[in-house]
Amino acid sequence: MIQAALKTVLEPIFEADFKPCSYGFRPGRRAHDAIAEIHMLATNSYEWVLEADIKACFDEISHVAVQDRLRARVADKRVMALIKAFLKAGILTELGGQEETLSGTPQGGILSPLIANVALSALDEHFAHAWQTTMATRPEREKIRRRGGATYRLIRYADDFVICVAGGKEHAEALKADVEQVIAPLGLELSPEKTRVVSIDEGFDFLGFAIKRVRGRHGRMVIHTYPSKRSLQTVKAKVRQITKHTGPDQAPDQLLHRVNRVLRGWCNYFRHGVSSATFGYLRHYAYWRVVGWLRRKHRKRNWGWPRRTYLKERWPADDGVELFNPVALGTSRYRYRGAQIPLPWTAGYVALRDHATAMDYLEGLIAR
Repeated sequence: MIQAALKTVLEPIFEADFKPCSYGFRPGRRAHDAIAEIHMLATNSYEWVLEADIKACFDEISHVAVQDRLRARVADKRVMALIKAFLKAGILTELGGQEETLSGTPQGGILSPLIANVALSALDEHFAHAWQTTMATRPEREKIRRRGGATYRLIRYADDFVICVAGGKEHAEALKADVEQVIAPLGLELSPEKTRVVSIDEGFDFLGFAIKRVRGRHGRMVIHTYPSKRSLQTVKAKVRQITKHTGPDQAPDQLLHRVNRVLRGWCNYFRHGVSSATFGYLRHYAYWRVVGWLRRKHRKRNWGWPRRTYLKERWPADDGVELFNPVALGTSRYRYRGAQIPLPWTAGYVALRDHATAMDYLEGLIAR
Protein backbone atom coordinates (compact mmCIF):
# COMPACT_ATOMS: atom_id res chain seq x y z
CA MET A 1 0.00 0.00 0.00
CA ILE A 2 2.85 2.35 0.77
CA GLN A 3 4.38 1.73 -2.66
CA ALA A 4 1.02 2.39 -4.33
CA ALA A 5 0.63 5.65 -2.41
CA LEU A 6 4.17 6.68 -3.31
CA LYS A 7 3.52 5.92 -6.97
CA THR A 8 0.31 7.98 -6.95
CA VAL A 9 2.20 10.94 -5.50
CA LEU A 10 5.41 10.69 -7.55
CA GLU A 11 4.01 9.75 -10.96
CA PRO A 12 2.41 13.15 -11.79
CA ILE A 13 5.64 14.90 -10.75
CA PHE A 14 7.87 12.94 -13.09
CA GLU A 15 5.33 12.59 -15.90
CA ALA A 16 5.65 16.35 -16.35
CA ASP A 17 9.33 15.82 -17.26
CA PHE A 18 9.25 12.52 -19.16
CA LYS A 19 9.83 12.77 -22.92
CA PRO A 20 7.37 11.61 -25.61
CA CYS A 21 9.80 8.95 -26.83
CA SER A 22 9.16 6.85 -23.70
CA TYR A 23 6.11 4.54 -23.77
CA GLY A 24 6.55 1.80 -21.18
CA PHE A 25 4.60 1.78 -17.90
CA ARG A 26 3.24 5.27 -18.43
CA PRO A 27 -0.44 6.26 -18.13
CA GLY A 28 -2.26 6.63 -21.43
CA ARG A 29 0.59 5.04 -23.41
CA ARG A 30 0.99 1.55 -24.78
CA ALA A 31 3.30 -0.64 -26.83
CA HIS A 32 1.31 0.12 -29.99
CA ASP A 33 2.32 3.78 -29.75
CA ALA A 34 5.98 2.78 -29.88
CA ILE A 35 5.37 0.48 -32.85
CA ALA A 36 3.40 3.24 -34.62
CA GLU A 37 6.30 5.68 -34.20
CA ILE A 38 8.78 3.17 -35.62
CA HIS A 39 6.39 2.59 -38.55
CA MET A 40 6.16 6.34 -39.17
CA LEU A 41 9.94 6.85 -39.05
CA ALA A 42 10.73 3.83 -41.23
CA THR A 43 8.22 5.10 -43.80
CA ASN A 44 10.13 8.41 -43.85
CA SER A 45 13.61 7.14 -44.77
CA TYR A 46 14.82 6.04 -41.33
CA GLU A 47 16.22 2.83 -42.81
CA TRP A 48 18.78 1.76 -40.21
CA VAL A 49 17.98 0.65 -36.69
CA LEU A 50 20.16 0.26 -33.63
CA GLU A 51 18.41 -2.53 -31.75
CA ALA A 52 19.82 -2.25 -28.23
CA ASP A 53 19.53 -4.42 -25.15
CA ILE A 54 20.60 -3.31 -21.67
CA LYS A 55 22.21 -6.13 -19.72
CA ALA A 56 20.16 -6.98 -16.59
CA CYS A 57 18.69 -3.49 -16.45
CA PHE A 58 16.37 -3.89 -13.44
CA ASP A 59 19.09 -5.75 -11.49
CA GLU A 60 21.99 -3.39 -12.15
CA ILE A 61 20.58 0.15 -11.91
CA SER A 62 22.74 2.17 -9.51
CA HIS A 63 20.91 3.19 -6.32
CA VAL A 64 23.03 6.32 -6.05
CA ALA A 65 22.20 7.43 -9.60
CA VAL A 66 18.47 6.77 -9.10
CA GLN A 67 18.34 8.68 -5.84
CA ASP A 68 20.22 11.61 -7.36
CA ARG A 69 17.66 11.88 -10.15
CA LEU A 70 14.79 11.56 -7.67
CA ARG A 71 16.21 14.28 -5.41
CA ALA A 72 16.21 16.71 -8.31
CA ARG A 73 12.40 16.76 -8.13
CA VAL A 74 11.56 15.48 -4.62
CA ALA A 75 12.61 17.68 -1.71
CA ASP A 76 10.84 15.78 1.07
CA LYS A 77 13.49 13.78 2.92
CA ARG A 78 10.89 11.47 4.44
CA VAL A 79 9.71 10.39 0.99
CA MET A 80 13.31 9.87 -0.10
CA ALA A 81 13.91 7.77 3.01
CA LEU A 82 10.97 5.51 2.10
CA ILE A 83 12.25 5.06 -1.46
CA LYS A 84 15.73 4.24 -0.17
CA ALA A 85 14.22 1.67 2.20
CA PHE A 86 12.51 -0.06 -0.74
CA LEU A 87 15.69 -0.07 -2.79
CA LYS A 88 17.71 -1.55 0.11
CA ALA A 89 15.00 -4.00 1.25
CA GLY A 90 17.05 -7.07 0.33
CA ILE A 91 16.08 -10.47 -1.09
CA LEU A 92 14.92 -13.55 0.82
CA THR A 93 16.91 -16.65 -0.09
CA GLU A 94 15.59 -20.19 -0.41
CA LEU A 95 17.11 -21.03 2.98
CA GLY A 96 15.24 -18.22 4.70
CA GLY A 97 18.16 -15.82 4.89
CA GLN A 98 18.37 -12.33 3.47
CA GLU A 99 20.73 -11.00 0.82
CA GLU A 100 21.58 -7.33 0.68
CA THR A 101 20.66 -5.49 -2.53
CA LEU A 102 23.43 -3.12 -3.59
CA SER A 103 21.87 -2.26 -6.95
CA GLY A 104 18.68 -2.72 -8.94
CA THR A 105 15.01 -2.16 -8.24
CA PRO A 106 12.74 -4.47 -6.16
CA GLN A 107 11.50 -7.33 -8.33
CA GLY A 108 7.72 -7.16 -8.82
CA GLY A 109 7.38 -3.93 -6.85
CA ILE A 110 4.65 -1.49 -7.83
CA LEU A 111 7.19 1.32 -7.69
CA SER A 112 9.92 -0.45 -9.69
CA PRO A 113 8.77 0.53 -13.24
CA LEU A 114 8.50 4.20 -12.24
CA ILE A 115 11.97 4.15 -10.64
CA ALA A 116 13.41 2.50 -13.76
CA ASN A 117 11.74 5.14 -15.96
CA VAL A 118 13.20 7.91 -13.81
CA ALA A 119 16.67 6.44 -14.25
CA LEU A 120 16.37 5.72 -17.98
CA SER A 121 14.87 9.14 -18.65
CA ALA A 122 18.52 10.26 -18.77
CA LEU A 123 18.70 8.43 -22.10
CA ASP A 124 15.47 10.08 -23.29
CA GLU A 125 16.72 13.55 -22.34
CA HIS A 126 20.03 13.05 -24.13
CA PHE A 127 18.46 12.12 -27.47
CA ALA A 128 15.56 14.56 -27.11
CA HIS A 129 18.07 17.38 -26.57
CA ALA A 130 20.02 16.35 -29.67
CA TRP A 131 16.79 16.31 -31.69
CA GLN A 132 15.49 19.64 -30.44
CA THR A 133 18.77 21.52 -30.86
CA THR A 134 19.90 20.28 -34.27
CA MET A 135 17.09 18.27 -35.95
CA ALA A 136 13.81 19.84 -34.88
CA THR A 137 12.79 21.19 -38.31
CA ARG A 138 12.72 19.64 -41.76
CA PRO A 139 15.22 22.14 -43.26
CA GLU A 140 17.69 21.37 -40.46
CA ARG A 141 17.36 17.63 -41.04
CA GLU A 142 17.78 17.99 -44.81
CA LYS A 143 20.85 20.16 -44.30
CA ILE A 144 22.46 17.52 -42.06
CA ARG A 145 21.80 14.76 -44.61
CA ARG A 146 23.17 16.82 -47.53
CA ARG A 147 26.40 17.20 -45.61
CA GLY A 148 26.69 13.43 -45.14
CA GLY A 149 25.34 13.32 -41.58
CA ALA A 150 22.44 11.46 -40.09
CA THR A 151 19.31 12.19 -38.10
CA TYR A 152 17.98 9.80 -35.52
CA ARG A 153 15.19 9.22 -33.01
CA LEU A 154 14.98 7.12 -29.87
CA ILE A 155 11.92 4.95 -29.13
CA ARG A 156 11.95 3.35 -25.68
CA TYR A 157 9.59 0.98 -23.88
CA ALA A 158 10.91 0.45 -20.33
CA ASP A 159 14.38 -1.10 -20.79
CA ASP A 160 13.76 -2.08 -24.44
CA PHE A 161 14.64 0.57 -27.00
CA VAL A 162 15.63 1.14 -30.59
CA ILE A 163 17.17 4.12 -32.36
CA CYS A 164 15.93 4.75 -35.90
CA VAL A 165 18.55 6.38 -38.12
CA ALA A 166 18.17 8.27 -41.40
CA GLY A 167 21.69 7.88 -42.73
CA GLY A 168 24.14 5.03 -43.17
CA LYS A 169 25.02 1.94 -41.20
CA GLU A 170 28.15 3.63 -39.90
CA HIS A 171 26.04 6.36 -38.29
CA ALA A 172 23.95 3.76 -36.45
CA GLU A 173 27.10 1.94 -35.32
CA ALA A 174 28.52 5.20 -33.94
CA LEU A 175 25.46 5.67 -31.73
CA LYS A 176 26.39 2.59 -29.68
CA ALA A 177 29.21 4.51 -27.99
CA ASP A 178 26.86 7.44 -27.43
CA VAL A 179 24.34 5.21 -25.64
CA GLU A 180 27.00 3.50 -23.54
CA GLN A 181 28.35 6.86 -22.42
CA VAL A 182 24.88 7.96 -21.25
CA ILE A 183 23.93 4.79 -19.35
CA ALA A 184 27.34 4.14 -17.76
CA PRO A 185 26.71 6.59 -14.85
CA LEU A 186 23.51 4.64 -14.16
CA GLY A 187 25.54 1.47 -13.59
CA LEU A 188 24.28 -0.05 -16.84
CA GLU A 189 25.86 -1.40 -20.01
CA LEU A 190 24.72 -2.76 -23.35
CA SER A 191 24.68 -6.48 -24.01
CA PRO A 192 27.20 -7.08 -26.85
CA GLU A 193 25.42 -10.28 -27.91
CA LYS A 194 21.95 -8.72 -28.23
CA THR A 195 22.83 -5.22 -29.46
CA ARG A 196 23.04 -4.94 -33.24
CA VAL A 197 22.49 -2.66 -36.21
CA VAL A 198 19.97 -3.87 -38.79
CA SER A 199 18.44 -2.55 -41.98
CA ILE A 200 14.69 -2.10 -42.13
CA ASP A 201 14.81 -4.40 -45.18
CA GLU A 202 16.31 -7.12 -43.00
CA GLY A 203 13.72 -6.49 -40.30
CA PHE A 204 13.82 -6.82 -36.53
CA ASP A 205 11.58 -7.78 -33.60
CA PHE A 206 10.36 -5.27 -31.04
CA LEU A 207 7.69 -5.71 -28.34
CA GLY A 208 6.48 -8.94 -29.95
CA PHE A 209 6.09 -7.44 -33.43
CA ALA A 210 8.26 -8.14 -36.46
CA ILE A 211 8.94 -4.90 -38.34
CA LYS A 212 10.18 -5.12 -41.92
CA ARG A 213 10.04 -3.32 -45.25
CA VAL A 214 8.57 -5.46 -48.02
CA ARG A 215 7.12 -4.98 -51.48
CA GLY A 216 3.40 -4.35 -51.22
CA ARG A 217 0.53 -5.47 -53.42
CA HIS A 218 0.91 -2.47 -55.73
CA GLY A 219 4.65 -2.85 -56.21
CA ARG A 220 5.64 -0.14 -53.72
CA MET A 221 7.91 -0.72 -50.74
CA VAL A 222 5.88 -0.57 -47.52
CA ILE A 223 6.52 -1.14 -43.82
CA HIS A 224 4.80 -4.19 -42.36
CA THR A 225 4.31 -4.82 -38.64
CA TYR A 226 3.09 -8.30 -37.80
CA PRO A 227 3.45 -10.93 -35.03
CA SER A 228 7.00 -12.21 -34.76
CA LYS A 229 7.78 -15.93 -35.06
CA ARG A 230 8.67 -16.02 -31.39
CA SER A 231 5.31 -14.51 -30.39
CA LEU A 232 3.45 -17.01 -32.56
CA GLN A 233 5.39 -19.91 -31.05
CA THR A 234 4.53 -18.63 -27.57
CA VAL A 235 0.77 -18.58 -28.14
CA LYS A 236 0.91 -21.96 -29.90
CA ALA A 237 2.72 -23.41 -26.90
CA LYS A 238 0.01 -22.10 -24.55
CA VAL A 239 -2.79 -23.58 -26.66
CA ARG A 240 -0.89 -26.86 -26.94
CA GLN A 241 -0.32 -27.00 -23.19
CA ILE A 242 -4.02 -26.41 -22.43
CA THR A 243 -5.25 -29.05 -24.88
CA LYS A 244 -2.54 -31.51 -23.84
CA HIS A 245 -2.87 -31.27 -20.07
CA THR A 246 -6.63 -30.81 -19.74
CA GLY A 247 -7.96 -34.21 -18.81
CA PRO A 248 -10.80 -35.94 -20.69
CA ASP A 249 -12.95 -35.72 -17.55
CA GLN A 250 -13.24 -31.93 -18.04
CA ALA A 251 -16.28 -30.49 -19.82
CA PRO A 252 -15.59 -29.19 -23.35
CA ASP A 253 -16.93 -25.72 -22.49
CA GLN A 254 -14.29 -25.40 -19.74
CA LEU A 255 -11.55 -26.20 -22.23
CA LEU A 256 -12.98 -23.66 -24.69
CA HIS A 257 -13.06 -20.97 -22.00
CA ARG A 258 -9.36 -21.53 -21.24
CA VAL A 259 -8.29 -21.58 -24.88
CA ASN A 260 -10.42 -18.52 -25.67
CA ARG A 261 -8.76 -16.44 -22.95
CA VAL A 262 -5.36 -17.09 -24.50
CA LEU A 263 -6.46 -16.52 -28.10
CA ARG A 264 -8.54 -13.42 -27.40
CA GLY A 265 -5.80 -11.63 -25.44
CA TRP A 266 -3.08 -12.47 -27.97
CA CYS A 267 -5.14 -11.50 -31.01
CA ASN A 268 -6.36 -8.24 -29.50
CA TYR A 269 -2.74 -7.22 -28.97
CA PHE A 270 -1.68 -8.09 -32.53
CA ARG A 271 -4.81 -6.94 -34.36
CA HIS A 272 -3.13 -3.59 -35.05
CA GLY A 273 -0.83 -4.87 -37.76
CA VAL A 274 -0.58 -6.97 -40.90
CA SER A 275 -1.80 -10.02 -39.01
CA SER A 276 -4.49 -11.56 -41.18
CA ALA A 277 -2.34 -14.43 -42.46
CA THR A 278 -1.08 -15.19 -38.95
CA PHE A 279 -4.64 -15.13 -37.59
CA GLY A 280 -5.68 -17.57 -40.31
CA TYR A 281 -2.87 -19.93 -39.37
CA LEU A 282 -3.68 -19.64 -35.65
CA ARG A 283 -7.35 -20.33 -36.38
CA HIS A 284 -6.42 -23.55 -38.17
CA TYR A 285 -3.99 -24.57 -35.40
CA ALA A 286 -6.45 -23.94 -32.54
CA TYR A 287 -9.25 -25.75 -34.41
CA TRP A 288 -7.31 -28.96 -34.81
CA ARG A 289 -5.90 -28.86 -31.28
CA VAL A 290 -9.45 -28.63 -29.87
CA VAL A 291 -10.79 -31.27 -32.28
CA GLY A 292 -7.93 -33.58 -31.31
CA TRP A 293 -8.83 -33.15 -27.63
CA LEU A 294 -12.48 -33.94 -28.37
CA ARG A 295 -11.49 -37.13 -30.17
CA ARG A 296 -9.32 -38.20 -27.22
CA LYS A 297 -12.20 -37.46 -24.84
CA HIS A 298 -14.52 -39.75 -26.79
CA ARG A 299 -12.14 -42.51 -27.83
CA LYS A 300 -14.82 -45.19 -27.90
CA ARG A 301 -17.09 -43.31 -30.28
CA ASN A 302 -16.61 -42.91 -34.00
CA TRP A 303 -15.82 -39.47 -35.43
CA GLY A 304 -19.41 -38.88 -36.47
CA TRP A 305 -20.72 -38.49 -32.92
CA PRO A 306 -18.34 -35.69 -31.76
CA ARG A 307 -18.84 -33.96 -35.09
CA ARG A 308 -22.62 -33.96 -34.72
CA THR A 309 -22.41 -32.97 -31.03
CA TYR A 310 -19.70 -30.29 -30.97
CA LEU A 311 -19.29 -29.16 -34.59
CA LYS A 312 -22.86 -28.52 -35.66
CA GLU A 313 -21.79 -25.32 -37.45
CA ARG A 314 -18.43 -26.83 -38.46
CA TRP A 315 -16.82 -24.94 -35.58
CA PRO A 316 -16.18 -26.24 -32.02
CA ALA A 317 -18.84 -25.19 -29.51
CA ASP A 318 -20.40 -26.58 -26.35
CA ASP A 319 -23.05 -25.32 -23.95
CA GLY A 320 -23.17 -21.91 -25.57
CA VAL A 321 -19.37 -21.46 -25.61
CA GLU A 322 -17.74 -21.25 -29.03
CA LEU A 323 -14.06 -21.46 -29.87
CA PHE A 324 -12.67 -17.96 -30.46
CA ASN A 325 -12.11 -17.27 -34.16
CA PRO A 326 -9.05 -15.02 -34.70
CA VAL A 327 -10.01 -14.31 -38.33
CA ALA A 328 -13.40 -12.91 -37.30
CA LEU A 329 -11.67 -10.32 -35.10
CA GLY A 330 -10.11 -8.61 -38.10
CA THR A 331 -7.21 -6.16 -38.18
CA SER A 332 -6.92 -2.38 -38.17
CA ARG A 333 -4.21 0.25 -38.42
CA TYR A 334 -3.03 1.88 -35.18
CA ARG A 335 -2.40 5.55 -35.89
CA TYR A 336 0.70 7.35 -34.66
CA ARG A 337 -0.22 9.82 -31.92
CA GLY A 338 3.21 11.29 -31.23
CA ALA A 339 3.38 14.02 -28.62
CA GLN A 340 -0.42 14.42 -28.70
CA ILE A 341 -1.00 11.69 -26.11
CA PRO A 342 -2.74 13.44 -23.20
CA LEU A 343 -1.76 12.94 -19.60
CA PRO A 344 -4.63 11.62 -17.45
CA TRP A 345 -4.25 14.56 -15.06
CA THR A 346 -4.72 17.10 -17.84
CA ALA A 347 -7.39 15.12 -19.69
CA GLY A 348 -9.62 14.78 -16.63
CA TYR A 349 -9.29 10.99 -16.23
CA VAL A 350 -7.75 11.36 -12.77
CA ALA A 351 -9.19 13.89 -10.40
CA LEU A 352 -6.87 16.14 -8.44
CA ARG A 353 -8.46 14.91 -5.22
CA ASP A 354 -7.00 11.44 -5.88
CA HIS A 355 -3.51 12.91 -5.70
CA ALA A 356 -4.43 14.86 -2.57
CA THR A 357 -5.93 11.78 -0.91
CA ALA A 358 -2.81 9.75 -1.65
CA MET A 359 -0.62 12.51 -0.24
CA ASP A 360 -2.70 12.65 2.96
CA TYR A 361 -2.49 8.87 3.25
CA LEU A 362 1.28 8.94 2.73
CA GLU A 363 1.66 11.70 5.32
CA GLY A 364 -0.21 9.52 7.81
CA LEU A 365 2.07 6.54 7.12
CA ILE A 366 5.20 8.67 7.49
CA ALA A 367 3.88 10.12 10.74
CA ARG A 368 3.61 6.63 12.21
